Amino acid sequence: MSYETVQLEMREAVGLLTLNRPDRLNALTVQVANDFKAAVAEAMDRGARVIVITGAGRAFSAGGDLRAMQEIAKQNGRAEAFFDEPLRILNEAIVLIRETPVPFIAAVNGVASGGGCNLALACDLVIAAESAKFNQAFIKIGLTPDCGGTFMLPRLVEWKRAAELLFTGDLVSAQAAAEMGMINSVTPDNELMSRAMAMAEKLAHAPTAALAEIKKLLDASATNDLRSQLDLERKTQIESGKTKDFVEGVSAFLEKRPPRFVGG
Repeated sequence: MSYETVQLEMREAVGLLTLNRPDRLNALTVQVANDFKAAVAEAMDRGARVIVITGAGRAFSAGGDLRAMQEIAKQNGRAEAFFDEPLRILNEAIVLIRETPVPFIAAVNGVASGGGCNLALACDLVIAAESAKFNQAFIKIGLTPDCGGTFMLPRLVEWKRAAELLFTGDLVSAQAAAEMGMINSVTPDNELMSRAMAMAEKLAHAPTAALAEIKKLLDASATNDLRSQLDLERKTQIESGKTKDFVEGVSAFLEKRPPRFVGG
């Protein structure tokens, strides 16, 4: 299937999803969000065990499309029209990343600004090119954040640093982002996609049922107390112990051979 604003390429069990509005720095719109959701669904239908997100051209995503915002406001007659239905659909794309039971890897090329930054941060892993930059640009135009920035950022870099980033909207280099724990790693620009795909292929050969449950456990840990999390870990481990991948993992360990996980 083809999409207006994104491209989907299946590389065996890895879905490579590219935001494809390079002339607008892959700015986010309702169409982008709808195409993104449809492409994720297609990737899963085609057997994706990992999804990599990147951007076409010289940016990952510059965030919300301000021109589209103005057009919606003009057509509707009120500025707040952009912040109603469009944001709901963008939020659905963020939730989809967190609730889809496979790892998402953001391969960040160029700028990841505003909602584009938070789209990357919603992914399970973030690998950035050396030239990449991140910022919470909302304050620059008098807005509060969207796309989960105030949820994810404090959990990644802690409260005081998150406040500084959100209050100032300052650009952060990829190296600085890695040092503060915002992202996982930095790589030379010309190695970005090879590094991201290498990680994706590694995870695609992992026991994906267990990865899906680990993803849920990590999300639950944001609000659980210790006892609740311990109880959830126990229940989850019981379920993962029933999978074919657990049987294969134990057999491979005892037979001293590499495991061949099937994802169930």
